[in-house]
Amino acid sequence: MGFRPREPSPPEASRACLPSGVDVSSSALRFLTQQLRRHRRAIGSRWRRLSAGRQALLTLAHLRAGHTYAQLAAGFGVGTTTAHRYVVEAVELLAALAPSLADAVRTASVKAYLLLDGTLLPIDRIAADRPFCSGKHRKHGMNVQIIAEPFGRLLWASPALPGSTHDLTAARQHGIIDALAAVGLKCWADKAYQGAGKPVRVPFRGRRLKRWERRHNTTHVKIRCVGEQAMATLKGWRLLRKLRCSTNRITNIVKAVLVLHHAST
Repeated sequence: MGFRPREPSPPEASRACLPSGVDVSSSALRFLTQQLRRHRRAIGSRWRRLSAGRQALLTLAHLRAGHTYAQLAAGFGVGTTTAHRYVVEAVELLAALAPSLADAVRTASVKAYLLLDGTLLPIDRIAADRPFCSGKHRKHGMNVQIIAEPFGRLLWASPALPGSTHDLTAARQHGIIDALAAVGLKCWADKAYQGAGKPVRVPFRGRRLKRWERRHNTTHVKIRCVGEQAMATLKGWRLLRKLRCSTNRITNIVKAVLVLHHAST
């Protein structure tokens, strides 16, 4: 399993082909490689089985394509434990670079508005794990809040909470509403955020709506649906479609994906 770049066509000039055959931005690969090299120099690591570039490629194959540690070990010629250690090291390094909510809101303060939504990242749990079970989706998972720019670019992702957490509760717990109010930013969200407060704009609820309320809801949906692009950004990383790791590691994985996304755009 080696890194074999293909001849890029003009629309794909910034893409590289992973051993799995799944495309990932070459700028993300270079970014992670540079970070790993700096980290190795900082800790005085003299020798590794894999170079920084190969470790970055191994990590991207895990995050982007969802390869298991056994598959990574076989493909890169290392032990399963070594593959796990390399991935955890790279993910923690990336997670430390993720922007905080305050930084994200400060960066977006020049925007006309933002988009807020929540998503459930499925996890491998049994029925007895009730805190992780989402009644809305009828599956086990972790609740992650997403903030996107008006044109759908993923701006910030929250720490992961158990799937039973309501979106409004999660937004309040992360301090999203207070952070938006502090800078006077408007935010469009769905009906799950009813009662969030002035910064958050939500559609009208009910069956017997007036004509102007129905028109408002139609316009609201057109604005908010662009935020689905931010959701697709996360779900484009195959590992996040079905997480089988400890729930304590999911926050770092989400942050790592966010940093790689920013590095590739």
